[in-house]
Amino acid sequence: MEFSRFGRWMLALMSIAVGLSASGEDIAREVLHGIEVMDEFRWLEGSDAPEVIGTDPSLDARVSQWTDAQNSRTREILRAVPGREELESRLRELMEVGQVSSPSAHGNRYFFLRREAGAAQWSVVCTEGVGEPDRVILDPNVLDPEGLTALGSFTPDREGRLAAFTLFKSGDENTTLYLLDVESREWLADEIPGKVDSVSWLPGGTGFVYHRLADVEDPYSGQVLLHRVGRHHRQDPVLMEQEKEGPLATTWGPFAVLSADGRWLLQGYWTGTDSNDLWVSDFDLWQRTGEWVRQDILVGEDARSRGEIVGNTLFLHTNLDAPNGRVLAIDLSDPSPDRWKAVIPERSDAVLESVSVAKGILAAEYLENASSRLYRFSYTGEPLGALDLPGIGSATLSASVDRTEAFLSFSSFDLPSTIYRVDLSSGERSLWARPDVPLGEVPLEVSQVWYPSKDGTRVSMFLVHRSGLKRDGKNPTILSGYGGFGISLTPTFKANLLLWMEDGGLLAVANLRGGGEYGQAWHQAGMLEHKQNVFDDFIAAGEWLIREGYTSRRYLGVRGGSNGGLLTGAALVQRPELFSAVVSSVPLLDMLRYQHFLMARYWVPEYGTSENPEHLRFLLEYSPYHNIKKGTKYPAVLLTAGENDIRVHPMHARKMAARLQAATAGDPKEDPILLWVDRSSGHGRGKPLDLQIQTIADELTFFRWQLGMTPGPRPGPSPKPGPQARPPVSTRLH
Repeated sequence: MEFSRFGRWMLALMSIAVGLSASGEDIAREVLHGIEVMDEFRWLEGSDAPEVIGTDPSLDARVSQWTDAQNSRTREILRAVPGREELESRLRELMEVGQVSSPSAHGNRYFFLRREAGAAQWSVVCTEGVGEPDRVILDPNVLDPEGLTALGSFTPDREGRLAAFTLFKSGDENTTLYLLDVESREWLADEIPGKVDSVSWLPGGTGFVYHRLADVEDPYSGQVLLHRVGRHHRQDPVLMEQEKEGPLATTWGPFAVLSADGRWLLQGYWTGTDSNDLWVSDFDLWQRTGEWVRQDILVGEDARSRGEIVGNTLFLHTNLDAPNGRVLAIDLSDPSPDRWKAVIPERSDAVLESVSVAKGILAAEYLENASSRLYRFSYTGEPLGALDLPGIGSATLSASVDRTEAFLSFSSFDLPSTIYRVDLSSGERSLWARPDVPLGEVPLEVSQVWYPSKDGTRVSMFLVHRSGLKRDGKNPTILSGYGGFGISLTPTFKANLLLWMEDGGLLAVANLRGGGEYGQAWHQAGMLEHKQNVFDDFIAAGEWLIREGYTSRRYLGVRGGSNGGLLTGAALVQRPELFSAVVSSVPLLDMLRYQHFLMARYWVPEYGTSENPEHLRFLLEYSPYHNIKKGTKYPAVLLTAGENDIRVHPMHARKMAARLQAATAGDPKEDPILLWVDRSSGHGRGKPLDLQIQTIADELTFFRWQLGMTPGPRPGPSPKPGPQARPPVSTRLH
């Protein structure tokens, strides 16, 4: 008998999976609070597993060999799907156009990021004024022709004379800080390693406060330090440190920001994923006399608070006693709570997402039904009116305390991110930059619907599709969500999803509990013992789409990344019959052991930990890896991970793929379990353009094949019945 290359890979990997699952030496057994847990694929955690660190030098080679085989199989299958090359070409047409970010103003200079057409990474651009010629002052593409070195952050001093910037490589996010003279573009001698971020400059560019890790191998060693320009970083005094013991030892730790005049230092410490303590110190007094006086603002409260100081007034954005958020004005000469003034009160119908401080004006960004609205207030709380937006979408504002000029970035499902220059005093707006994306001529419809979850809770969802879509149950549909850490999903533009919709696909974005779309209570309803609510909301979204005739199980796919990868993993094992295709990107999936790897203990306040017997109970109920059932017919699955991910360990995707491959009763030709581990990237940040395009092309190819838009691989499995692929849509610039 002669087998195709596809068939040989399939047989080899089936043999590997069956052999490993039956091998007694690979089965790990442990008892957690009286419950025995067996894990036949623990070896795929590699030498990062706490039980084997440094004890088996051959283990990583074994894991690497297994991963190479999985990658080869996945690459061969996806490349064999008809139309993949054309799809990637269309993606390049959309994604290789030049893009810019909102400028930030420092002195007489404006700084912004720009990715030139086709460039792998973003560069830094400076101009001496609006409409003046610009110049590139830092280009990672020149530093690294391979395109793997990325900009982590770029923070000019308040005068625009010096700038601190950070770089990292291959997605590892372990940033090193450097200093740049803006005028000459020369790098100064200062260099600070240790995953540096959160730079806050002193006036005059003499130094800055920053955050870093004392030990880059220890993600729980956060420090806040003061650096003087020209001084070796080893002499930088430590202002705050992460606790080494106790419940706060592995929360996100300390942070600090200076006031514009350098007098005050606002200090905070994360006590959970949605709560922090807050203090203020007279930084000028400390520099002059060495006396450190720290005053409590909020300590020991279950609230998230941040703010900006203007003169002696702290404008505090907090959800203390206001789950949807409010702004308080606090006089730092007497910050006692009985003297606090509410300048922007809480609204019951909208969530205060952020506050930008300009000269005499507070610009408040609200989420109203999961889309942005901007309103202006005076420092005393007088309403100054709404700031008009181009439509329903997502908006961010870049403002400075020394001017009323600001820059507005706006995007929606069918509108690429567009930058406007805004006068916050008058509300006037003018176009500053718009990407030259070759949008197609296919008209799209965007709507928001509400559906009931399992417990009756009303959940909102955006639907995006071609105009005139028929509700005949045959529309290929991608349902996505996140539902965690108070993060909100709002209407934003993505080229890959535009192609999906132009070709007749439906996009559904659900605003699940656990997110921040509807305030603190919405977030807390989807964390810890309430996490199942998130999965119920997501499953209910799929059921609603089918019930309302938008799609059917045959044409329904789901995708999510990171915490969203946990979401799709849980939906996969809880309702495998509901979906036809699942994409789980850089996911958490083994919820009994996640806290042992990388920086994951930061997330214990969100998820809980199996080290706590009460937490173990609900984690074991939903942990995707532990709820795979042998003999179940699972849908097609594409799992992806980054080898250099410092947030979510790739062991999650590796182990999930192995156990699913060994357990599924589905036909591996029709419903394959695929794994792709990118060797040159991490969690996604800093990924060069070519790798972004490849990743998106893989996902879209997988969905198009599995949801009936295009036939399956040749040679290999027969295509599923379904609607034929539509001809490419002609595109032109609007």
